[in-house]
Amino acid sequence: MHSATRTLTILGATGSIGLSTLDVVARHPGRYRVFALSAHRQVDALVALCLRHRPVFAVLGDAAAAAAARAQLAAAGCPTEALCGEAALAEVAAHPQVDTVMAAIVGAAGLTAAIAAARAGKRILLANKESLVMAGEVFLRACREGGATVLPIDSEHNAIFQCLPPGQRTGAAAPGVRRIVLTASGGPFRRASAAEMSQATPAQACAHPNWSMGRKISVDSATMMNKGLELIEASYLFGLPESRLDVLVHPQSIVHSMVEYEDGSMLAQLGNPDMRTPIAHALAHPERIDSGVAPLSLAMVGSLDFEAPDPQRFPCLRLAREALRAGGAAPCVLNAANEIAVAAFLAGEIGFPGIAGVAEAALAASGSRAAGSDLDEVLEIDREARSFARGQLARCAA
Repeated sequence: MHSATRTLTILGATGSIGLSTLDVVARHPGRYRVFALSAHRQVDALVALCLRHRPVFAVLGDAAAAAAARAQLAAAGCPTEALCGEAALAEVAAHPQVDTVMAAIVGAAGLTAAIAAARAGKRILLANKESLVMAGEVFLRACREGGATVLPIDSEHNAIFQCLPPGQRTGAAAPGVRRIVLTASGGPFRRASAAEMSQATPAQACAHPNWSMGRKISVDSATMMNKGLELIEASYLFGLPESRLDVLVHPQSIVHSMVEYEDGSMLAQLGNPDMRTPIAHALAHPERIDSGVAPLSLAMVGSLDFEAPDPQRFPCLRLAREALRAGGAAPCVLNAANEIAVAAFLAGEIGFPGIAGVAEAALAASGSRAAGSDLDEVLEIDREARSFARGQLARCAA
């Protein structure tokens, strides 16, 4: 017997996490009600989801996209109301009829709505790591004051959560934990030379060997910035300093992360590389439900390999550690500069090594700036870092 029906807002419904969430939800009719879905400008994709799931609201990035969606929904006889803009995202995240919010918008664009959900005391399924990287203390304070519950969705952080003692509080170190080990696949360039990586194309960087992800996250995996941002996220989620967080490259992507205890025990969470597993875990927690993921056969896998990451070929991991140690505004600056640099790489404006170069320059320029004490200050730090990164790109192109 399961608990009462949960009412769900999915922010970033047309992305890989959003679609996987809807796949799990569809496997459990009557258990979940989809209240609102959002997308940026993918009108056709969002309308198709609305026709299937019949949410009350659909939120798009701008008025033109919302008008196009409104026309399509009306033509199809679908009662879903199309809204637009950041205020609408915050509204559907904090709506009193909603108890659960899947925060899956990629990048800084998801921060405001995630904080709105936190302030409203929602059960937040957090796939938007930038909420913690950019505004860790601000986000966690909003969760505490609003009474929100945070369940991590990133496969690594969800694995850690599963390996910690039951009832562990977000942002506090669990007793007896010596360190946390995050695993990384190594991405498409795990065996590539520095010379090969210098010539890497966006198509090559997005060809992840194990996971199906969006282009931005795929590039972050290729640079290992994604793992660096996950280190920062883990520090906030689990209350541990940088010195007690490690990374191991694990090319099979079967062991999703590990927790080492003071008594020498190490607990690991294993599963096939499919985001429906952590999504189903968080949707039903503390219960367990079918995710649609095939059972793991260790006999078929055969072996599990681990190796240390190479900091020379993957400088973004080093930069993230430096930002985490520096604290203050550094993590927010790193994230902003990385987003600008990755977009430039995907547009063919800079080479693959230039991503780390832009991020490093932005970190150096930020000095020892203090962290933002509220959302407005965080967003101002983000804006200034993006402006610096764009200037850096212009200087490189000159």
